[in-house]
Amino acid sequence: MTECSSGGRVVGVVPAAGASTRMGRAKALLEVEGVTFLRRVVRALSDGGCSAVVVVVPEGSDDIAREAGAAGATLLTNPDPGEGPITSLRLAIDALANDVDAIAYLPVDHPLVSADSVAELIQASRSSGSPLALPTFGEKRGHPAIFTRALFDDLLDPMLEGGARTVVHRHLASAFILASADPGVIADIDTPDDYRSVLDASEGGQR
Repeated sequence: MTECSSGGRVVGVVPAAGASTRMGRAKALLEVEGVTFLRRVVRALSDGGCSAVVVVVPEGSDDIAREAGAAGATLLTNPDPGEGPITSLRLAIDALANDVDAIAYLPVDHPLVSADSVAELIQASRSSGSPLALPTFGEKRGHPAIFTRALFDDLLDPMLEGGARTVVHRHLASAFILASADPGVIADIDTPDDYRSVLDASEGGQR
């Protein structure tokens, strides 16, 4: 069990309730090297030190729900994901136990993040005491984002516009920024072209 600065647990949160309109099919069930995106992100969070992983799925998505369960995640259903990933994040926060001190927020379309990167970021969050920890690769910020309980009220604010991104920008000056050697932290696979590039790179690496 990984602990952060105040002694509480870190729980992984995976929003997987989006419509995947740009991809044209459920991103959670796409595969890289025979492993679904969903299993990859759950595994990265679990192996990286999260004591539990919560996956938020849309209503009626039995295939995604089964995959989340098979990956060992706790399942939550978002009945109204139309406002974006922030609705899934709020459902997860509302369901957390009181001893959870931080969440590691990792969207399902970032399946190339390594467990080592998650572990390194959790340790950085714990050591720095910052309410927000983010990885970067090159000059670009990526995922997962570590939000401590100090930021939960901001994320739950019904007047919040722009979702978690707004909270990140609001607290960026006090965030711990970790320069990562893992390009997976910025690999956002959102379109068929993105996916094709990842598959091509994977096949090239296996030759």
